[in-house]
Amino acid sequence: MTAVSFYTHVPERLSYLCRLLRKAQQSGAKVAVVGPAPLLDRLDAALWSFEPTEFVPHLRWRGAAQPGLLAATPIVLAERAGEQPHREVLLNLGPDLPEDFEQFQRVLEVVSREPEQVQAGRQRFKSYKARGHEVTHHEVGA
Repeated sequence: MTAVSFYTHVPERLSYLCRLLRKAQQSGAKVAVVGPAPLLDRLDAALWSFEPTEFVPHLRWRGAAQPGLLAATPIVLAERAGEQPHREVLLNLGPDLPEDFEQFQRVLEVVSREPEQVQAGRQRFKSYKARGHEVTHHEVGA
């Protein structure tokens, strides 16, 4: 069964996402990131520039990429989970439960302090629990 982890009260979500993805990549994890296109575009740009002396290998997938490159890239940003080549870790940036999330070993949810994100995060938390998934909660910033 898919394990789900929530990271809540995140003060600066975009920089936190960059650090989280860097940590995942350094640990050898393959991460599929899903969410709305504008947010994925901002994350893509941030991953290129957030740390001047490091590079977090990633690919912003828009439906066309060399299959070898797609499979070899540890972090893939796409709008839908079903498009992802990796099934290890899914980082959801969308307001709803991601489609096909149960195909992944683990799901990560990062929720900022913004009221609409908090409300949507609570709904996702309840939905995961109602489906019988083990959900852990990490409060990043109180």
